[in-house]
Amino acid sequence: MSNTDAPLVGDSFKLGYRFQNFWDVPMATAFFFGELGAGTFLISMYFDFIAGMILGLISTGVGKPFFHLTHMGVPAKSWRAVLRPDRSWISRGLISIMVFVPFGMLVVLDQAFGWSGGAFLGKLVMFVTVAAALVVMTYQGFAMSHSSSISLWNTGLMPVSSMAYALLSGSAVTLLLASVLGGLADADLVMLQKIFLGLLVVTLAILLSLLHAAYHGTRGGQQSVTLLIKESFSLPFHGLVFGAGIVLPLIALWFGGTTLVAVVVAAIGVLIGFFSYRVLIFKAGVYEPQISFAARLGLR
Repeated sequence: MSNTDAPLVGDSFKLGYRFQNFWDVPMATAFFFGELGAGTFLISMYFDFIAGMILGLISTGVGKPFFHLTHMGVPAKSWRAVLRPDRSWISRGLISIMVFVPFGMLVVLDQAFGWSGGAFLGKLVMFVTVAAALVVMTYQGFAMSHSSSISLWNTGLMPVSSMAYALLSGSAVTLLLASVLGGLADADLVMLQKIFLGLLVVTLAILLSLLHAAYHGTRGGQQSVTLLIKESFSLPFHGLVFGAGIVLPLIALWFGGTTLVAVVVAAIGVLIGFFSYRVLIFKAGVYEPQISFAARLGLR
């Protein structure tokens, strides 16, 4: 039997597709908070918006480690993850968080009170913070893209999607906070709204490209995409990832501008869509069948 008609077989010994079950909702939640925090920090830093910078640091520094620890079987050994930065994106990611949070706090203190470190040192701290934030936003995607046995993940678009969602959700949270708390000029709010809209379009293009690449890759990728757009996960994928996460914010911002109602609807929609994407991209990940390399010519 070729893998053309291989079924989903669960944990049985039959030939077919098996779901990965090592990463699920706790890991998806950790990824969500890490990327959200780094994106919020960078967007807020660009606009000198201290409240958003602080919230971003809390999201990455508290939310992400907490849900990582809930996923781990032996949390006391989590420190070992830093020992292999030469060969593991997980190690690089943990180190980047350990750098991002304290250096980000220095940037916040500098923005709020100024400090005597001098212009050169201040720029150096900011550079290190931005570099660490970029790693925080993308390392999960790089780690997933190395999973050659799961075609849906095994693409260079995975870290690109991570960065796009991090910046998109960061712009959403920053715009929401600024609309509620104040602190940004009207011109900055309009610019932030335009950035938000642009990132929505970019994220949509990346999602469609990721699905296209997976569907036209291996049979496992085709099975994953089928699960997302036609079968088991199609309702939440279409309704939450695309509907709430892309279409609803586009409509709200296009017609509502920077009004509070429009911003609230858009921000909540993006966060729902981003979290749903993180969960569903794990749940739809299937391993290739053991006999999965039969020629595709004539099997479609």
